[in-house]
Amino acid sequence: MIKIYGMGTCPDCTYVDEQVKGDDRYEVIDIGEHVRDLKAFLKLRDHNEAFDHARKVGAVGIPCFVLEDGRVTLIAEEAGLKSRPVAMGSACNLDGSGC
Repeated sequence: MIKIYGMGTCPDCTYVDEQVKGDDRYEVIDIGEHVRDLKAFLKLRDHNEAFDHARKVGAVGIPCFVLEDGRVTLIAEEAGLKSRPVAMGSACNLDGSGC
């Protein structure tokens, strides 16, 4: 099963969530719903090189995908999904560049 860490208020996350509804190959974990889930995500973010660029630019790094083999990626396509097109507009970063 592929775990997807995200938030319901993140447009990139909700775009991914719509793609996996009803698909039991994915588990969506909203890091804003419970502190336990936020802590699990922060542990990944603080120690995984997949987040190096996100940390550098001040991004949260969601949606985040933990693949079945344990690899962590921020690229939806590596989890068999589509990323939200940039042309769709608003994003979560203060400068509007992404989440």
